[in-house]
Amino acid sequence: MTDSVSVPRRSALRLLGGAIAVAAAATSGSAAPAHALSRPGHGAGPRVEGLLARLTLDEKISLLHGATDPASLGQAGYVPGVERLGIPPLRLADGPAGVRVTRHATALPAPVMLASAFDPELARRYGRVIGHEGRALGQDVLLSPMVNLIRTPYAGRNFETFSEDPLLSADLVAAEIEGIQAEGLVATVKHFAMNNQEKDRMSVDVRVDEQTLHEVELRGFEAAVGSGTGAVMGAYNKVNGIYACENRTLLTDVLRERWGFDGWVMTDWFAAHSTREALAAGLDMEMPDGTYFGTALKKAVENRSVPEHHVDRSVRRVLTIMDRFGLLDGTAPARPERDAKAGAAVAREVAEAGATLLRNEHSTLPLAAGAIAVIGPTGALPFVSGGGSAHVVPDHADSPLDAIRARAAQVTYALGEDLYGKAIPASAFSPALAGEGRQVDAGATWTYDGTLTVTDTDEWTFVLHFTGAPASRPKVLLDGEDLFPVLPGYGEYFAGGLVSAAPDGLLVRRRTLPLTKGAHTLKITAQGGDTGQTFRLRRITAATRAADVAEAVAAAKAARQVVLFAYEDATEGQDRTTIALPGHQERLIEAVTAANPRTTVVLNTSSATSMPWLERTGAVLQMYYPGQEGAAATAAVLFGDTDPGGRLTQSFPTDDDHHPVAGDPRRYPGVDGVEEYAEGVHVGYRWYAAEGVRPLFPFGHGLSYTTFAYEDLSAEPQGHGLSVTFTVRNTGRRAGIAVPQVYVGPSPHLRLDQPVRVLGGYRRLALRAGERRRVTVRVAPRTLSSWDPKRHDWVLGTGRRDVWVGASAGDLRLRTRAGVAR
Repeated sequence: MTDSVSVPRRSALRLLGGAIAVAAAATSGSAAPAHALSRPGHGAGPRVEGLLARLTLDEKISLLHGATDPASLGQAGYVPGVERLGIPPLRLADGPAGVRVTRHATALPAPVMLASAFDPELARRYGRVIGHEGRALGQDVLLSPMVNLIRTPYAGRNFETFSEDPLLSADLVAAEIEGIQAEGLVATVKHFAMNNQEKDRMSVDVRVDEQTLHEVELRGFEAAVGSGTGAVMGAYNKVNGIYACENRTLLTDVLRERWGFDGWVMTDWFAAHSTREALAAGLDMEMPDGTYFGTALKKAVENRSVPEHHVDRSVRRVLTIMDRFGLLDGTAPARPERDAKAGAAVAREVAEAGATLLRNEHSTLPLAAGAIAVIGPTGALPFVSGGGSAHVVPDHADSPLDAIRARAAQVTYALGEDLYGKAIPASAFSPALAGEGRQVDAGATWTYDGTLTVTDTDEWTFVLHFTGAPASRPKVLLDGEDLFPVLPGYGEYFAGGLVSAAPDGLLVRRRTLPLTKGAHTLKITAQGGDTGQTFRLRRITAATRAADVAEAVAAAKAARQVVLFAYEDATEGQDRTTIALPGHQERLIEAVTAANPRTTVVLNTSSATSMPWLERTGAVLQMYYPGQEGAAATAAVLFGDTDPGGRLTQSFPTDDDHHPVAGDPRRYPGVDGVEEYAEGVHVGYRWYAAEGVRPLFPFGHGLSYTTFAYEDLSAEPQGHGLSVTFTVRNTGRRAGIAVPQVYVGPSPHLRLDQPVRVLGGYRRLALRAGERRRVTVRVAPRTLSSWDPKRHDWVLGTGRRDVWVGASAGDLRLRTRAGVAR
């Protein structure tokens, strides 16, 4: 928790013209077992050099690109080995929240929920679960963790990463990597770099100045290198006009020469754009195939447009990490068995530790005795994870409704917001059509050609449920328009983690459009294919929504207290278009809270959410995507078995018009393919402080079921850093979790752009009722330094600096000043 520092030799800073060794971005300070460390600077050993000398050109090239796995376990990637030389193949699996293969694995809470615990040691154990299971499930490389900063609240993968703050992100990624690699699984930090949005991610050109690049985005990646990550994944986007996967500034100048990374760099899937340029810039491996690093690379070597020593360099990097993990000499530990029980225990611990109580008026929580109404689709359906590469096949997943019913005698349930639609009456079709559970035999074709009659002009959401691959789903033409066209590229596979499948497993697609009163032509064609097809066509209308809301309001009125579950389903491959809750959930919350003000809203959302309904609620509990043990963890917090231990790792804006990238399309999503990081070093809470804008909830915010006092602050120089000491006292009647945070103001001696304040350190404390604890947080020299683009290096911010201690970036309770020595 930033009390100690680790100092990789080649990450030392040169400050004020002198070589002063200071902490790298990771400040957790504990080391993984020796076999798992791939610290920079070790270099290739004689075994690697011997193998390299014996490899043919074809064999070398085969190690530098992906191929088809002859015995796939459903993982993302495969690199064939060289059997004659004892070089084994590599299997590479996604795994930001658990190992993504076709077999069961522990579905951990989303990384953003892990980060909310502000606990690097918990991140280390989270990593160990993934590392253990990855090896147990036949994997060699994990395509995780992701450490790109949360820059915009719209980014579709905010739930897969940690924070808007560089220090917190750095601490957590370093600890998680140590945990993953302690189990013998190679970690891959991603996406290097500036991959902070999904919109236009394959092509957007991120323009960023040198100071912002180093102070904001790169700190987490440097921490990953300092903790020994074996691999780095290059991003899709361009950085200052050059694709990240062929960007020499990133891949060689920074990653290897400045930080000393000696592992290998792979592309994100299909992120390669060249052969000679990419290899020369520092890219080592193309995934998942060999479009540029296969036959094209061999021809380039043969015609001497690519020197073979560049190929050797990349092969050496791959083999060096394989050797370091015991994959070349058989010293890698035997693959373990899965320990599902241990994984589940960590999953629940993380979900409880990251549960973030945003509001709690009139002691709405913990829940009291009496009748409880549970409302909302994600109350009855387990919301395990987001979509895309974060999806995991869990061992099990209970619903919050079941967990609450196990704890309370009087529990009712109302849907409130329909996700999957209701049957369309057969009488609406001419000729009549029963649209539920339509079966089409293998090899057969079923068609319908008729009309759909709408009784009133209304907005309809058509919901198609179907079996089989997306490309073979039924074709539905309404007034000649295809309602559910197959999306290009990978769009079909990025449809969400909750809304893309019905509870019975059928795939789901939706289309919302206004329909005028009267008859509409309807044509449906369904192919049975090789195995047959099952489908159903449903709808959601104003009338069905009104009935659902009326049922929810009646349930709320009849109960003493309400737990309303609201959702937002994020996925890789697409950004959100608003921070408001999707669908008609805001109206549902307004109706229910009007009926019963003792309503707790539980948010299963990916990132920041606007809350125009906030003041009507009794409590708001942020549970993100809580993994397979989310139901039990949610119930434990609601009933007060455990204190909500989470704190926000990102600022929550009040609405879509008041956040760091609002109102400026150059900042997001970009103009003419170019996006400008014009906010500079003022990312996240730093922007709110600089602009004087009040967020809905500040960075670091989170309530407890008890109260805490902060007292007796002192700060003094310690080397080139600061030692900050204070007392935290539990002033309530029950045990609870405090997360005091230290913030530091700008240096008066630097003529560089500096934030109003930055996070300097933090501690996670469990305190009994009445307990007080004296705490010391050490602020590292790196945190007190700024990047000077004229020197192309870090400079220490000396002089007297403000130091604050508080419960969040918006709740600063103590203040002092301390001098930073040269």
